[in-house]
Amino acid sequence: MCARRSRASIAGPHPVQPGRHHQERQGLPRRGAIIARLFWGTPRATHRVRLALAAPGRRWQHAGMRIVSHTASNTEIVCALGMGAALVGIDADSDHPPDIVEPLPKLGRDLQFDTGAVAALEPDVVLSSLTVPGHETVVAGLRTLGVPVHVADPVSLADVFADIRTIAGLLGVPERGEALVADMTAAMPDRTDPDGPRIAVEWWPKPVIVAAGRSWVSDVVARAGGRNPWADSDEKSVTVEPAAAERCAPDIVVMSWCGVAEANYRADKVLERPGWASVPAIAAGRVHAITEAHLGRPGPRLVDGYRRIAELVRSVAATPR
Repeated sequence: MCARRSRASIAGPHPVQPGRHHQERQGLPRRGAIIARLFWGTPRATHRVRLALAAPGRRWQHAGMRIVSHTASNTEIVCALGMGAALVGIDADSDHPPDIVEPLPKLGRDLQFDTGAVAALEPDVVLSSLTVPGHETVVAGLRTLGVPVHVADPVSLADVFADIRTIAGLLGVPERGEALVADMTAAMPDRTDPDGPRIAVEWWPKPVIVAAGRSWVSDVVARAGGRNPWADSDEKSVTVEPAAAERCAPDIVVMSWCGVAEANYRADKVLERPGWASVPAIAAGRVHAITEAHLGRPGPRLVDGYRRIAELVRSVAATPR
């Protein structure tokens, strides 16, 4: 859920998905409906649709499966499910796990994804998302190729878990999806504290863009014992002016700048930000870096982001007042 330099909000238009009433009218079993939604009208996969509808309990996994991933989060989900060997192409930002992704063809960054190269790889499915403004254009281009496309659009942490289950089911390994969600849930115990420190997670420094209420980051922060000062905002992200920063008064600022290596985050620039001197986090020097890979990618490594947030919560609790 990242902002690009030229954009001031995460929220953006999303294409309408096929209606549930159509599935119900056709009387399709749930698994068959999912696969039909992906493949309906794509000649290359017609035989798989027929197999799925004829035998809805049959797994879709097979030795020659070919997967293209348009986003780093989906790449990491596929690998965490033990299906990394089926990847035949990925986006240029997919960098984990390195032993699997380094040899793979890179088809461009998420907003410049090469749809022609996707078609040439003849994938069985493309895993995409709508987590960045502009993804909808890429998704539309993919759909014109007649390539089966699964589009994730998570908002909450529960949505992230649902996407993992859905992808696992599509790849024929539903039990691995359940196990991965269980492992992530166990690794992120709920330490919700209504009096926990207020933690602002910045997606971009100028203008200042932070995660708002409709973001899995709010859920991760809350589970770790913190509070998102903008949790009540019904947006995915908001642009913050100095007056709003003073009013919402974060106790901690987390830099998780999109598309920027963690080594290049500049806490000094945040501490010197005009109009923020009286903000508690700035006054106390509590500005910390957590790579976007651990907070901005809705997948397995949110666990790492949770752990970093929990450490910050404990550090504030241990600080004498």
